[in-house]
Amino acid sequence: MTYCVAMRLDEGIVFLSDSRTNAGVDHVSTFRKMTVFERPGDRTMVVMTAGNLAISQAVRQWLQERSTEDGLTVWTARTMFDAVRVVGDAVRAVHERDADQLKKFGVDFNCAFIFGGQIKGEPPRLFQIYAAGNFIEATPENPYFQIGEAKYGKPIIDRIINPSTPLDEAAKCALISMDSTLRSNISVGLPLDLLVYEANALRVTRFVQIDNDNHYFQMIHNTWGKRLQQVFGEIPDPTWGETGSRFAHPDYRLGQKHADGHADREPQHQPPRAPLPAALAEEAAVLAEERIQTVAAGGLPRQAQ
Repeated sequence: MTYCVAMRLDEGIVFLSDSRTNAGVDHVSTFRKMTVFERPGDRTMVVMTAGNLAISQAVRQWLQERSTEDGLTVWTARTMFDAVRVVGDAVRAVHERDADQLKKFGVDFNCAFIFGGQIKGEPPRLFQIYAAGNFIEATPENPYFQIGEAKYGKPIIDRIINPSTPLDEAAKCALISMDSTLRSNISVGLPLDLLVYEANALRVTRFVQIDNDNHYFQMIHNTWGKRLQQVFGEIPDPTWGETGSRFAHPDYRLGQKHADGHADREPQHQPPRAPLPAALAEEAAVLAEERIQTVAAGGLPRQAQ
């Protein structure tokens, strides 16, 4: 599996991809998922891939060597919309050639792509392409895309990223998102490819491949974990009464207890209990009756003796 994320911002686009591919615990390999199509001064485009490695490599090779039926390529497309159509057509071409044969071997046609960049004369644009060759474009309301193992790194992006986020902050956020994914999923791994495209540069100006020896990423990894623990420790514990927490505050009560120690009897404070079987209910009623009689006689309940 893999994890790739891209963010389209007012200042440009941030691209980040890992490089791990695995087909079981005994078949873990490194394949870079990012490819750059660059003609300085005219266009810079980036494609990142996830899913079946053979499919994604075939699509990438198709983009490098072939054109659509009308002769269009990513190198000759006049707009990013035309260019992403070329990517979608390449996905469909590979599907037409390989999907039936893969199905015979029980293999799904599984692939996903992020494609973005800028062609001279229009602003930077970002797209996500699906296995059917169709695609969607990033918007100010949804300025980022993820493919692969997206769930672990999504919360930090949702809380931080908006179109006005500076590129360097967005790159930091992407790396934290990746670190969270690396921490929780062994199918994502180093090295990473990070490309930060500055709007209207029309060439690559910031790129780094990140491995275990990268000091900044190690700082991200260590600092983020420690700060999460610090913030977690500063959040008040749940309070079930007037006391019970070092941060006890009436506005932060999670639940209440009555003076006898029993939980609230209001419906919203009761768990969804399974009905007691009839035989056990009768036994409980008998025990309750015995307890009442014992207390009335001045003795102790049976379970307290």
